[in-house]
Amino acid sequence: MTATTTRDWSDVAAMAKELAGNWQKFECFCWHRRHDLPDAADWMIFYTSSPQSGLIDLSNQKVMTDRLAMYAEGDDPDLVFENHSHWVVNSLTGISLRVFRADGSPTAAFEAFCRIQEALDGYPILDEQEYSDREYEATLDNYRNEMWQSRGELSEGWEGEVFDWFCENDLDSFTENRDDQGGWAPREEIIEALRHLGRLPTTVAGQ
Repeated sequence: MTATTTRDWSDVAAMAKELAGNWQKFECFCWHRRHDLPDAADWMIFYTSSPQSGLIDLSNQKVMTDRLAMYAEGDDPDLVFENHSHWVVNSLTGISLRVFRADGSPTAAFEAFCRIQEALDGYPILDEQEYSDREYEATLDNYRNEMWQSRGELSEGWEGEVFDWFCENDLDSFTENRDDQGGWAPREEIIEALRHLGRLPTTVAGQ
């Protein structure tokens, strides 16, 4: 997940020594793929999200995945995208990454990983636009969940119109991101917005 340590990610050599083989120190953990890797001790594992992750972690995961995807190509890639089961949070998503080349120098994949972590130390969001888009979509999903009983009666695009109406009427409390899960509004406020927009179905209006 999003880095919170005070490590010096600019010192790639030091980070390589610290993180290579980090999976061997995990408690109650068994990495089955280690049996397929003659250099398993030179690999690290890093988790980017769990089912409980918020929008920041999911956004950073998407950006990190895109930036590191090139290192996951080929028959013997230096990076593999992983999904592991976990007894507490059900599952974890992340990467396994070869830290050292055969000559003992850090791999390009690890250097790229360090640059990403260094960026996160400076600012917690890797891509503001990606995160903003994710906030917006999560907010619309939250509106849909509030109106689930009437979902089949509402015309396409109503969620976006409700969001815009809240913004235009300075009802920021119904659009602002809450607890990193997107904006939210009570059902009655959404109904009120739909009424002003002329988008409220008759069956809902009579409730």
